[in-house]
Amino acid sequence: MITEQDKMLEALEIAIQMEIDGKEYYLKASQESSSELGKKLLQSLAAEEDIHRQKFEEIYNAIQNKKAWPTTDFQPDGGKRLRTIFARATEEMGSNIKALTTELDAIQTAMDMENKTYDFYKSRGKNATYDAERDFYETLAAEEREHHLILLDYYEYLKNPAGWFVQKEHPSLDGG
Repeated sequence: MITEQDKMLEALEIAIQMEIDGKEYYLKASQESSSELGKKLLQSLAAEEDIHRQKFEEIYNAIQNKKAWPTTDFQPDGGKRLRTIFARATEEMGSNIKALTTELDAIQTAMDMENKTYDFYKSRGKNATYDAERDFYETLAAEEREHHLILLDYYEYLKNPAGWFVQKEHPSLDGG
């Protein structure tokens, strides 16, 4: 008979593997990135995936030992650090960037990965047994959504840097 504990541990094993795969993908993509901005952003995402994995492993071990979902102190910054890295880099680079198709493809794949991870965490949160479990998964889902939005911002920047600056900076075109 499959217990609730078995279901939680299985979900955690999936989550741990998703975070490992995400980290590996981001590190590989950062090495292949043609821009310094891409390298920094993707390396930062890899580091965040590693933090998530470590937290999942702590929870996994606690459940194995205590047989209940532990209260966690996981407090992500909501993507503020990543947005700061992105903002600083785009200011330095300006609109004179030319993205390779492979880099755009890599970012699109990363966005898809973040969406799948978000969906998984959202689903686990809805089916959670414990309040702490639900809160943890909902917090992680929000963090994955923020990763997706940062990647989307970067994707739009790579596709059309000048257009991105017009959209983000809202320059006055009235001549006044």
